[in-house]
Amino acid sequence: MRSFDFWWRLLRPHALTASLVPVLLGTVYAYTVVSRIRWSLFLAMLVASFLIQTATNLFNEYYDYMRGLDTKDSVGIGGTIVHDGASPRFVMGLALGAYALALLLGLFICWQSSWWLAVLGACFMLIGYLYTGGPYPIAASPFGELFAGLCMGGGITCITFFIQTGFINWQCFWLSLPIVLLIGMILTSNNIRDRVGDEINGRKTLAILLGHRKAIRFMAIIFAIAYLWPIVPIVIYQQTPLLFLALLSLPKAIGAVKGFAPDNQQPSQMMPAMKLTAQTNTFYGLLYALGLLLSHWIA
Repeated sequence: MRSFDFWWRLLRPHALTASLVPVLLGTVYAYTVVSRIRWSLFLAMLVASFLIQTATNLFNEYYDYMRGLDTKDSVGIGGTIVHDGASPRFVMGLALGAYALALLLGLFICWQSSWWLAVLGACFMLIGYLYTGGPYPIAASPFGELFAGLCMGGGITCITFFIQTGFINWQCFWLSLPIVLLIGMILTSNNIRDRVGDEINGRKTLAILLGHRKAIRFMAIIFAIAYLWPIVPIVIYQQTPLLFLALLSLPKAIGAVKGFAPDNQQPSQMMPAMKLTAQTNTFYGLLYALGLLLSHWIA
């Protein structure tokens, strides 16, 4: 019988807010447009997003082990194969099981909305696998942040809006852009921590190409864009300044940048900064969605 700690580190439920935020934002924006929420679709989309993210994490666990990237000395929230003796076959089986459940939920979502979503869902699931699987894993390239941000931040937000309303518009994408950026930064934080080991193993992540200091500077610039971005929907789409409630999460972003700043840190010393980066996305997203909701009620 496996311990709770084993399952926690294997399934990483604390990281699932990266799926929660886009689904919540897409639903809130849809509510401001059509004044209703289809709760069955909200729950189906939320659980399907959780399952796809969980499967992606499990694929990462499996392929990092198979490629020799995870060792007894590895630091991180995963590593159950090397640290706990989990079977690689068991981990892959869980990943495929999560995909199977997500597929069933996807069929329900398509039945209730549009079968064209099946194409998008299949693409997202393929990207989730190819992120660390296949001969040329996306995670080993400079494009990991781009794929993760656009698929999870932009894609999930817009699909959620569509299944609630039956249509899509540009405002949905522009509203989602800060979440696209912040989810990308979760990957950047992971790559900054693993930069030295990844470079030894032949990876070409953005953090490796930029180097430690420039990668942190890049992160600070992206954070700044995300916190200034509400100006766009306020000016162009007449949203209220309540979108700037997201600024209340700014200390998390500042703490993350400062936490990564010192040179010559060991990977374990960067874990608090990684946690702050993930929390930045969570708190920003929740406050941003709340601001959007309050804007609607006030208007």
